[in-house]
Amino acid sequence: MSEPVVVYVLTALAAVVVVLTRLRLRGGQGAGRVFVGKRLLDVHTGAGVLALVVWLVFLVAPDDSVPGGAAVGVLGLALWLVVTIAGLLMLVRWLPSRGRHSTDRARDRWSAGPGLSVLAHVGMLAAFVVFVVAYVSGGI
Repeated sequence: MSEPVVVYVLTALAAVVVVLTRLRLRGGQGAGRVFVGKRLLDVHTGAGVLALVVWLVFLVAPDDSVPGGAAVGVLGLALWLVVTIAGLLMLVRWLPSRGRHSTDRARDRWSAGPGLSVLAHVGMLAAFVVFVVAYVSGGI
């Protein structure tokens, strides 16, 4: 499979991760030991939408145009990095807590635990690495 095809497929999957994370955690619902703050979810969603738009503009624009230039590509990568970090920070809610006042973890509507979120956000980290490698190597 060629590098551009892999990048396009991972871009589509990254969009799915952003949307499903928003749907899964809206209104304070979702699994975990602690509440994931609205601000972190807003950062994840906002940066994800911006990253998707900027990245797609960069991918489809001709290389000799401003939207297809290096600055737009780097901006898209920076936004994907923000999305990845915010997603990984949301995974912290499943870390075991100890102590007299710790609470049991909540049950998840889509799965029995953090498996789906771990898959999605570790996958986002892998996609980000692929994006960077493809960008640096000139494959996109």
